Amino acid sequence: MAPHHEAAALLARSHRLGSDPRNTNYAGGNASAKGTDTDPVTGGEVELMWVKGSGGDLGTLTEDGLAVLRLDRLRALVDVYPGVAREDEMVAAFDYCLHGRGGAAPSIDTAMHGLVDAVHVDHLHPDSGIAIACAADGERLTAECFGDRVVWVPWRRPGFQLGLDIAAVKAANPQAVGCVLGGHGITAWGSTAEECESNSLYIIHTAETFLAERGKAEPFGPVIEGYAALGSTERRERAAVLAPVIRSLASRDRPQTGHFTDSGVVLDFLASAEHPRIAALGTSCPDHFLRTKVRPLVLDLPPSAPLEETVARLEELHIAYREEYAAYYQRHAEPGSPAMRGADPAIVLIPGVGMFSFGKDKQTARVAGEFYVNAINVMRGAEAVSSYAPIEESEKFRIEYWALEEAKLQRLPKPKPLATRVALVTGAGSGIGRAIAHRLVAEGACVVVADLNTESAEKVAEELGGADRAVAVTVDVTSEEQIAAAFRTAVLAFGGVDLVVNNAGISLSKPLLETTAKDWDLQHDIMARGSFLVSKQAAQVMIAQKLGGDIVYIASKNAVFAGPHNIAYSASKANQAHQVRLLAAELGEHGIRVNGINPDGVVRGSGIFAGGWGAQRAATYGIEEDKLGAFYAQRTLLKQEVLPEHVANAVLAFTGGDLTHTTGLHIPVDAGVAAAFLR
Repeated sequence: MAPHHEAAALLARSHRLGSDPRNTNYAGGNASAKGTDTDPVTGGEVELMWVKGSGGDLGTLTEDGLAVLRLDRLRALVDVYPGVAREDEMVAAFDYCLHGRGGAAPSIDTAMHGLVDAVHVDHLHPDSGIAIACAADGERLTAECFGDRVVWVPWRRPGFQLGLDIAAVKAANPQAVGCVLGGHGITAWGSTAEECESNSLYIIHTAETFLAERGKAEPFGPVIEGYAALGSTERRERAAVLAPVIRSLASRDRPQTGHFTDSGVVLDFLASAEHPRIAALGTSCPDHFLRTKVRPLVLDLPPSAPLEETVARLEELHIAYREEYAAYYQRHAEPGSPAMRGADPAIVLIPGVGMFSFGKDKQTARVAGEFYVNAINVMRGAEAVSSYAPIEESEKFRIEYWALEEAKLQRLPKPKPLATRVALVTGAGSGIGRAIAHRLVAEGACVVVADLNTESAEKVAEELGGADRAVAVTVDVTSEEQIAAAFRTAVLAFGGVDLVVNNAGISLSKPLLETTAKDWDLQHDIMARGSFLVSKQAAQVMIAQKLGGDIVYIASKNAVFAGPHNIAYSASKANQAHQVRLLAAELGEHGIRVNGINPDGVVRGSGIFAGGWGAQRAATYGIEEDKLGAFYAQRTLLKQEVLPEHVANAVLAFTGGDLTHTTGLHIPVDAGVAAAFLR
């Protein structure tokens, strides 16, 4: 069924506004439309409002993301409103105003949209509008910028009273097209979707022009000597070294996924003389600080500082940050306040290098970074024409530890077993590696898809959902340089690495007398040497993170089973099998668990078997190649073929949280090969 024409116009407008970051940030703001429809109960007309529900995003809003309410009931809430002290009670009352099933859950801004006397209403968080809203003399600047077409509304926490305030402002100012909400954002209205959108864009673009024309040239002050950005290559290399260390700091209370940004906006801000003062003031717009925390952790050393000094200073600053955050909580917490959610920073700023942002998953971490970029833009605009003056710390606390915000957090689904974990899987472009990558992402992990075949790696990364879930890297595991580059990509994409699967391999099936030294070296370079190099790089990152970790070797039943015509392959698998035991013994003190999986021949989807190994093994056993999987199955105790998904299941068994005290173990995934039983 097609949406009501006003709802359809609302969706189209939302998509246009939400697709441009100058208008609003991800999941920020909301929009509404009012119209008349037929009441299916009475057959008469009923006035309705469609408004973006809680937690949605304007740019990708669908009809399912709209809350649908009856306007007569929503407006009647004014008569039972108990006042500011109890305004939170009105959120529950919105549920009694829903029309039919009501669609999405109504947001805290529902009253603003319902009480303002306009068919269409937009509430947005553009950088230019917030810059004026967060300027020390924002009310005067609003008048200078817009005359009487846009009205100033002093800061008030979002809620029913703010809706009443804006409705009163509109009624008292018939010439106005919208308002600037102090410390918050903008609201615009119109009698049609087109007029409302035009008014929103008028406010945004007029504010942009005002800031550009009236603003001073260096709102953040001159560049500090020695704090300019490093060159691109040096900058990213230093960021890759620091990333695991910084992630360990941001994960003291609970593990976090990371994101790195070295955009010009961030680097220019961190090179400026005023950045320490301004960053300490914290972000202002509620949409910003709910994602970035009230302020970032800022390193107070130049990028030329020795690495050891930088790491030590970050540790000191982190201790101070945690103490300051706990003091902030204690200053403002009341008996009924939610418990402190954690004292680690969500944003860490490194002059000359960039910004690290953190969250419960990659998208949350990325969006936190995007919001801090918005905050920098706001600070620049405010400082250009006035001075940046965010809302009071006590007001920030009231929002951060708002009972309604806590209730929203409690409604979130339980994290998946591998949430926040970052995995790197070699040979992930096909077969077992691809199946493992899919299973890890399905269980909440982010995955670096490493493969010698670039096209295959990119295809799998795309299958997994793109950059917020997976990235592709081209890796020849015989190359230390390519392995190091892959881990640099991993830590810059996701903050670090927690789980490594050594799966890359080839197989040369030849009798002893036909196996050349070149065959032997190639087989061992890829599997024995390659897994050693990958594990060494993984251990370096994991030790720096101080979060433990998992290294899993995809060995083989051939590591213990002696079969004919397989000397190079089986010997290299035996080498891998003993690496598991050796590394488990060495890395246990760091909380790093090392385990192995011994599959039988996995034919279906296998790049190795398709590349000639299948034909060789089939010839050895005197069968047709397409019967090889069934042949392997019949020689097992369970008479079942081993598939890539079965190996992936074993990887999850090791890493999903149940086998927390297991290391140095090999799990057979061979449907029962008695000759390969472990002893």
